[in-house]
Amino acid sequence: MITGHTRFVPLLAHPCRHVRTPPLFNAECERQGQDIVMVPLDVAPERLHAAVDSLRAIENLAGMVITIPHKGAIAGLCDRLVGAAALVGACNVVRREKDGSLTGGMFDGEGFVAGLLHRGHDPAGTRVLLVGAGGAASGVAHALLRAGVAGLTIANRSPEKAEILVRQLRGLFENARIETGPPDPRGFDIVINGTALGMHAGDALPVDVDRLDAGTVVGEVVMQPDVTPLLAAAEARGCVVHKGIHMIEQQVRLLVDFLK
Repeated sequence: MITGHTRFVPLLAHPCRHVRTPPLFNAECERQGQDIVMVPLDVAPERLHAAVDSLRAIENLAGMVITIPHKGAIAGLCDRLVGAAALVGACNVVRREKDGSLTGGMFDGEGFVAGLLHRGHDPAGTRVLLVGAGGAASGVAHALLRAGVAGLTIANRSPEKAEILVRQLRGLFENARIETGPPDPRGFDIVINGTALGMHAGDALPVDVDRLDAGTVVGEVVMQPDVTPLLAAAEARGCVVHKGIHMIEQQVRLLVDFLK
């Protein structure tokens, strides 16, 4: 029941039709006894700055949860970044402090790795191909390295962006094997799509699925559709598929804890 005491958490997205977080988040708030409610807001990139400035003034704003395409841009609008957000320069959650300042955090990576572990896929000691170098992919890369992967290859449409991310990660994980490379999935234990490809009809596949090895774990950060074209093609080749929904299922508690 929404009352005058209820605190508000908008989910900022563009578009917002694909989002699946609100029911999971609201259920977790109810489970914890938190009088907080999430509603999705469709905010175009060019209006993000104005939207965030307006939200700062709302006294009963607990914070914001951030998804595609705003995770990188929102970091520059925060007053401070903590944890993985400070390391990768991207946020998926922002807490409004009592003075109206904004503190950004990033739990995509932690949620993704927790989702893998929950489904029985331990990334420690594995060779991983990660497609993408944006906000979500950066968080996932950081968490995979913390989890002890044997090697991480990052492929991105813009090679320069992938190189920047690799340099940042090498500075944090000096003994890890981290490199850029093409989106060729052959020879990897885990292949992850960390981009928005697959969200819209007609999107290109992030990797050449004909080169996927049977038994490879193929994971998504895209949550809608539930089974993306990549996952469907991977399953047809005998791969183990890992849905995008598993990432948010495991991190929703972390988001609520950060905001309450």
